[in-house]
Amino acid sequence: MPRLITLLLVSTMTVMAGATIAPALPQIERFFSAVPNAGFWVRLMLTMPALFTALGAPFVGIIIDRFGRKPLLVGATLLYGVAGGSGLVLNSLGGLLVGRALLGLAVAAIMTTATALIADYYLGPKREQMMGLQAAFVGYGGVVFLVLGGVLADIGWRWPFAIYLMAFAIGGLVVLFITEPQASRQDKESLAADTPTTAALPMALIAAVYAMMFGSMVAFYLVPVQLPFYLQTLTTVSNAQVGLAIASLTLTSAIISMNYRRIKARLSFRGVMVFVYAFMGLGYGIIALAQTYLGVLVGLVLAGVGLGLLMPNMNVWLSAAVPPNARGRVLGGLTTCIFLGQFFSPIVSQPLTQRLGLAKTYGWFGLTMMAFSLGLVTLSWWANRLKTPL
Repeated sequence: MPRLITLLLVSTMTVMAGATIAPALPQIERFFSAVPNAGFWVRLMLTMPALFTALGAPFVGIIIDRFGRKPLLVGATLLYGVAGGSGLVLNSLGGLLVGRALLGLAVAAIMTTATALIADYYLGPKREQMMGLQAAFVGYGGVVFLVLGGVLADIGWRWPFAIYLMAFAIGGLVVLFITEPQASRQDKESLAADTPTTAALPMALIAAVYAMMFGSMVAFYLVPVQLPFYLQTLTTVSNAQVGLAIASLTLTSAIISMNYRRIKARLSFRGVMVFVYAFMGLGYGIIALAQTYLGVLVGLVLAGVGLGLLMPNMNVWLSAAVPPNARGRVLGGLTTCIFLGQFFSPIVSQPLTQRLGLAKTYGWFGLTMMAFSLGLVTLSWWANRLKTPL
């Protein structure tokens, strides 16, 4: 049990790591208003960790497949605390961006290693349950960090960076309770003699899952990147209210993730993705039409249903499809897609918001995701008609 609790606490440090400071973005932008293009650089602070997570994850996968999981996880938690907490003392945008880049490298190691450890420790339906529980804790962590980040941002823009210091305590738990799984050692010994070739891996499936994850993250990160500014166009809101709004999405996703095993028992992996896109598309459509804070919350809750199914579905899908001694690399690639999507989200959305406005941008994304959902339904119907596995 201590081992499981430690892995779940480690998992809270991952997907929402960059978004913890989201409620403070308008304040940070005002503080650095004298810096040329301050608006762009401040938004980049939110997504800089995602870029370096994406760059680092493939190397993490190779390292943990060859040398084991625990040593890198211990070092990554320490780096997370130092890099994340650097915003408490740094006084330049350049320095803050460097700290965010190092934070991203730490997240790459933490997320890939934690997911690989869960896949190592558990099999079959138990793995589905644990992956759902992991995704739920990612969501719960997002709720706590975003709400706390909003409250602390009302005190001052630096204070949300203090949240990252909790990594030092979690790192101590990793040292005490995480053990190198036996399967990992066996795989390491056999890796040189039994390395899966490209042809041996289900490359078409891996590519499809990677593409879906990338696109989903581009859409999802429209919330932490743009919502603080969108809410200010609708009504007067505090930083705490912004954090609460974003947290409503992650709380919903956590609740749904905990029930992933039950939902998966009734649906195929592809069938789950139909509902992922349908709920996210519906939620974004409601946000686009909302005229009040409450209306936005309703849209965020619906989008959270889709997000709650997305993470465990992708992790279980790939973990079940590849051999153990390729798992770290394949899950590292998935981590890359997650965080590349987060990084490119403002690059994709910012031109749209400047041309169409924030409401229409949310509407455009919502329609696109609904189209993906209908496309998957059509694909499944056609495959069943032709009796062709897809």
